[in-house]
Amino acid sequence: MSPMHWDWLVWFLKANVIYGGLLGTAAGMTLAERKVSAWMQYRHGPNRVGPWGLLQPIADGVKFIFKESLTPDGANKWLFRCAPALAAIPSMLTIAVIPMGPAIPFIPGDYKYFSITDLDIGLMYLLSIGGLSIYGIILGSWASNSKFSLLGGLRASAQMISYELTLILSILAVVTLTGSLDLRDAVAAQSGAIWEWHVFSQPLAFILFSIAAFAETNRHPFDFAECEPELVSGFHTEYSSMRFAMFALGEYCAMVVIASLWTTLFLGGYNVPFWEDAPWFLCIGAFLAKTSIFLFLFLWVRWTLPRFRFDQLMALGWKVFLPLALANLFLTGAAVSYGVKLW
Repeated sequence: MSPMHWDWLVWFLKANVIYGGLLGTAAGMTLAERKVSAWMQYRHGPNRVGPWGLLQPIADGVKFIFKESLTPDGANKWLFRCAPALAAIPSMLTIAVIPMGPAIPFIPGDYKYFSITDLDIGLMYLLSIGGLSIYGIILGSWASNSKFSLLGGLRASAQMISYELTLILSILAVVTLTGSLDLRDAVAAQSGAIWEWHVFSQPLAFILFSIAAFAETNRHPFDFAECEPELVSGFHTEYSSMRFAMFALGEYCAMVVIASLWTTLFLGGYNVPFWEDAPWFLCIGAFLAKTSIFLFLFLWVRWTLPRFRFDQLMALGWKVFLPLALANLFLTGAAVSYGVKLW
């Protein structure tokens, strides 16, 4: 096999492993959601399908496949059918630039790193492609011909635009320190001692990013786009069968991607604490463990905190978090310009 064909084979295998892991994690999160909620409420979760209920996601998938797919009267049929894919696919594409591990020693060529691709502008790609998912939500809500869906879509668009500013500004504070839009450079800047991680040099950006991540993924306590007491199910009220499953899959994939980005930017990425030259498989394990912490945080917060009012959400975003993110970015830029070490 020629070197070019070998490179393509390695890339194809890595892409299948990473995307298979993404979809598998998203399916597993549907089970973890119910297991964690049951644990926190001192009750039994799913425990009938398979040992300890571990096959419940498969049962849910089979159920969605055989459910009838309904299209409401007066809906724009073409947009109604395309919207779930428009919401889910961008979340899946963004995982391509996340560096999940170092170079694997027995893989030659340009694809030796454990990521689907390495881009010099990986962060720009991630933010631009990830932001496209809102179009699927808006189009799906409008095309449903339902006032509940439309209100959910309007809430989602206002919420994502408002908190995306805070999210981007907190990321730019890290970019200011690393001087690069390449996510692998962000990981390299945090190698060595654990206090080199950006969570210590950028604690405010870390907090703002974590809060904005909940709003960007429409998760509790900011799940106003699906607020059941007011909007039935929000933007996907009229959806059923696999179209509804696509919306859910897109949400959980977005959670996995944002947790991976949180790990990469603030928790040292795949670096193992106190072990600079750790083997590649331990580095991948460290990345997955750190990402799992934030995924658990998504579930913990949902079953702990009450939902804000929508006016409180917007006031926090524009009057508190955005000014704090701007001030943090300004101070970080001034510190870098004058050569002040933040940690």
